Amino acid sequence: MPDVALRGFRCQGFPCVGRDDTRTSVSTKSIIIVSGMIAADPGQGGAVWAVLQYLLGLERLGHEVLFIEPIRAASLRPAGAPLAASENARYFRRVMAEHGLGQRSSLWLSGTGESVGLSVGRLREASGRAGVLFNLSGMLAFGDLGGQIPIRVYVDLDPAFNQLWSATQGIDMRFGGHTHFVTVGLAIGDADCLVPDCGRTWIRTLQPVVLQHWPPAGALCHDALTTVANWRGYGSIEHGGVTYGQKAHSLRPLFGLPRRTPEKFRLALAIHPDETRDLAALAENGWELVDPALVTGTPSDYRDFVAGSRAEFGVAKSGYVASRCGWFSDRSACYLASGRPVIAQDTGFSRHLPTGRGLFRFTDADGVLAALDSLRSDYAGHRRAARGIAEDHFDSDKVLGRLLDEVGA
Repeated sequence: MPDVALRGFRCQGFPCVGRDDTRTSVSTKSIIIVSGMIAADPGQGGAVWAVLQYLLGLERLGHEVLFIEPIRAASLRPAGAPLAASENARYFRRVMAEHGLGQRSSLWLSGTGESVGLSVGRLREASGRAGVLFNLSGMLAFGDLGGQIPIRVYVDLDPAFNQLWSATQGIDMRFGGHTHFVTVGLAIGDADCLVPDCGRTWIRTLQPVVLQHWPPAGALCHDALTTVANWRGYGSIEHGGVTYGQKAHSLRPLFGLPRRTPEKFRLALAIHPDETRDLAALAENGWELVDPALVTGTPSDYRDFVAGSRAEFGVAKSGYVASRCGWFSDRSACYLASGRPVIAQDTGFSRHLPTGRGLFRFTDADGVLAALDSLRSDYAGHRRAARGIAEDHFDSDKVLGRLLDEVGA
């Protein structure tokens, strides 16, 4: 599909919101509980922001927002540490305090009455009065907590993989017990998307960005194309003759890219040192690697890394590409909000978002090089266009306000 200009764009599959939409809230305020992961794997600043966008965005709409993170004893660091003295708890307290959520959040040791922050008793009382639960990736397992909330929304942040694990491998993805199902796979339900619906109706949504926390960036700290990524997140899936793989499988065909352009590529890449062959290939071809734990370990460090970059080179998991699920990264949305252009591997999102100014899609190395040529010709214009896309399409006021309407809140 050719790139399209901003002016001629029309949304498909979900309501289109332009800059003339000034709605900032839904009519009825609720107690809203959000469950997600912040501290189970401390030091993941980008993953934290994926949760914070919901917490801070719903709060902006005037709702009373509470956060629950269930954590298993096996996730506590160091091993065997009590919850309150763990590295997880320290990270949780710091993040919540920095964003004004310290009195409205709880790190709950699953299956016990032990928590950091809000007590389990307070959580049970609040869940009895809450109107909506946003359960990000099904983090909260329903028991005596959350199951009585009238609107229980499963938010799928890993489209294709969650559905395939459920439909083809029989893995319990905790879909049960929810009243609504939301996915960031913008193309799920399209004719050429291979993702099974698992017998559910999926509401498609963009990822929200709280724009006040992501203002247009200033000076460059990294005069390079950057991204933040895991080389592998988990195993691949084989189904119907198709391999649904990881970012390793997407980036390998592009190993020679830095040799074809004067632009620098700097990746905050979590890759195991045993991946010796891939590490050697990355080094030989001129990729610069930095440790994400050092440069993006906290939400503020992550924001600084994104804002200080020239643009994003966004590689998708090969499973997103193969399935044509329309996934678009919350990370890429943050680059756009910062006024940093994005060159993103196409997963089907280009049917649903404007490309060609500020946001480019690619399917191969030639597509990346063409986007780089365009960036060099009018970088300032592409910066403005990137911010405009964030304002038009990712503004949390619009995305979350519309989503609350969709689920009947």
